[in-house]
Amino acid sequence: MNIHNLLTQIEKVDPEIYERLDSRRSIFKHFAGFGKKLAATAVPLAFGAMLNKAYGQTAPPRSVVDVLKFAFLLENLEAEFYKQAAATDIFPTSAGKGAFETIRNHEVAHVAFLKGALAADAPTYTAASFDFTAGGVLGDMTFKDYPTMLAVAQAFEDTGVRAYKGQAAFLISNNDVLQAALQIHSIEARHAAHIRRMRRDMMTNPAMQKPWITGKDLGGLPGFTQAIYDGEEVTTQATVKITGTFGGITISDAAASEAFDEPLTTEQVTAIVTPFLKK
Repeated sequence: MNIHNLLTQIEKVDPEIYERLDSRRSIFKHFAGFGKKLAATAVPLAFGAMLNKAYGQTAPPRSVVDVLKFAFLLENLEAEFYKQAAATDIFPTSAGKGAFETIRNHEVAHVAFLKGALAADAPTYTAASFDFTAGGVLGDMTFKDYPTMLAVAQAFEDTGVRAYKGQAAFLISNNDVLQAALQIHSIEARHAAHIRRMRRDMMTNPAMQKPWITGKDLGGLPGFTQAIYDGEEVTTQATVKITGTFGGITISDAAASEAFDEPLTTEQVTAIVTPFLKK
């Protein structure tokens, strides 16, 4: 492990790292001492301890169990929503009811998988754990008004897609869990597109509803859902600006934002779903 190179790279990203620790000279002096006293295999542990000192209080790493518990909460929220939604008689067509039943089955399967993965660490959630009035904002319309029910479904699915993307980085130490999370992520994306199509089929002007997110447009949802879409207007990926003309094809800001989904942080997702959690 080349500590000098690692610290140089971290310094480029976080110029204030030495303010979190000691002076630059002191850091390298400490590691020079480590090199004399520790076996080479112990140096990564010492380096990890140093990073914990630098970032432990401001950005603690999330464990795989933390991520699974977070996903378990979200999947239970969706599963309970679709259970109640699929049981209603407000569907205008059998195809719509069938779609909700299929999505319900997917969400129940996700819950079962995550519960098995967490084993004794799995929290207990029931229908009583959730408030589908969103703290009273939706009143009793969620399961009585078909457009409202579809809108809530879209909000949950779009949140889920971005939430899984935001947690993926914490799972790179466990390939099996990462693979399963990405598989769930792709299904959530299909759900989101299908729900959007169902909403489009109800509209007098279907062109207004797309199967993907454009910029930070709400897709016809009420203003209180804006946090679900904030940040989706990004037109630069990995420092590469993806707007302009390429090979005779012009990529607009709207098209660029549609081409990539952006992650949501744990804190952002928590703020979005909190109104749906019983106090």
